[in-house]
Amino acid sequence: MVLRHARTARRTALAALGGLVLTALPSAAVAGSAPPSEPASGAARALGTDRAPAPVLGALQRDLGLSPAQASERLANEAEAGTRAGILRNALGDRFAGAWVRGAVSDELSVATTDAEDVAAIEAQGAEAVVVTRPLAGLRAAKDKLDAAAAARDTAGTPLWYVDVPANRLVVQARTVSAGAAFVDAAGIDDQDVTIHVSAVRPRLLQDITGGDAYYINGTARCSVGFSVTRDAQQGFATTGHCGDRGDTTTGFDRSAQGTFQDSVFPGRDMAWVGTNDAWTATPGVRAQDGQEVQVTGSVEALVGAAVCRSGSTTGWHCGTIQQHETSVSYAEGTVDGVTRTTVCAEPGDSGGPFVAGSQAQGVTSGGSGDCTRGGTTFYQPVNPILADFGLTLTTEPGQTATPDPQDGAEGPWTAGRVYPAGATVTRDGVRYRCLQTHQAQSAWAPAGTPALWQRL
Repeated sequence: MVLRHARTARRTALAALGGLVLTALPSAAVAGSAPPSEPASGAARALGTDRAPAPVLGALQRDLGLSPAQASERLANEAEAGTRAGILRNALGDRFAGAWVRGAVSDELSVATTDAEDVAAIEAQGAEAVVVTRPLAGLRAAKDKLDAAAAARDTAGTPLWYVDVPANRLVVQARTVSAGAAFVDAAGIDDQDVTIHVSAVRPRLLQDITGGDAYYINGTARCSVGFSVTRDAQQGFATTGHCGDRGDTTTGFDRSAQGTFQDSVFPGRDMAWVGTNDAWTATPGVRAQDGQEVQVTGSVEALVGAAVCRSGSTTGWHCGTIQQHETSVSYAEGTVDGVTRTTVCAEPGDSGGPFVAGSQAQGVTSGGSGDCTRGGTTFYQPVNPILADFGLTLTTEPGQTATPDPQDGAEGPWTAGRVYPAGATVTRDGVRYRCLQTHQAQSAWAPAGTPALWQRL
């Protein structure tokens, strides 16, 4: 059962309820209440969404039907909502059941809890409180059982499963109800917690062997460059694992020698990185429309409902919204866990290309269904696990050269280059902080000066 509570005006003092204490977020307005002339929130400034790239704004107007003012407002609202959701996630603890944004300009932040006594404190942060029966941790544990069951069975008839955070349920996409029910039964989870969605569509990987203007693997298959990265002195780029195996060679868009796959994981995950030769230089640019570029400034993970844009060598520059994080998808070539489901379209050859939210890197294109004529669904492999697992540093504007720490997420001194998940705790100058939004730390984002990402304890 899901119960919704209307938003109230956000208090600027501390809100305490049943032991839940929340500190008001500086500069953050109540969702939907800020006049157009209000200065950008601290979160929007910190993440660069108050200076959103023109190609992102233009594509949001085209693909989401927004006006120029609405496109700018949406990105600012999403940045600010991510910080408020992070504060509430940390405060609610085991009762937290997810957060998402809604509305044409993402001016409605919803935060779910399993305890009705949390409602007033949630509303004090300007969010709609949604009381549900299942905590997010419980739904993720149930999804883990589906993942385990998938490893021991043929999932061609059940190609997609995920946690639907707004609905507070698991969803299994199946070709028939009986196939979905058998999968749920094999996982040993309560079918009352699961919705079976019947569809004949099976997502496919988006690699193309017909050639194109991107990068080529072993002289034949074509994929798209993701994000520029470095590891120590080695430059290169992140891409998807199904595009190539470790040791495969690549050539660039002009067919000149480019590099070699250094690491690759597929199936299970869909991640890889290519180390390039001295002729290629890592830059923070992402190709957009009409020869323009978006300069990447970080990797802060966006909320469900947030707008994202994708670049690919087949179909170019397209936008949509995030539907679910931590989705599992069964391709004919193998099952991949932990991808993000979106409404953005893509086609073969777009694989490996970058997804951004404003100027924040989100992930690299994995697969999907449909096309950019009729529309479709596309999944991306989140970029932060790629950076953390392979020890890579995202190339950003302005650039940062810190070497990533392999112990990501562990409590200890704050370190530039480390990937911090939401909820991680660190120390800096003798002060403890808790991470509000998953991201790779940069030297310019030290906790004391970045309340959009860190909460002082």
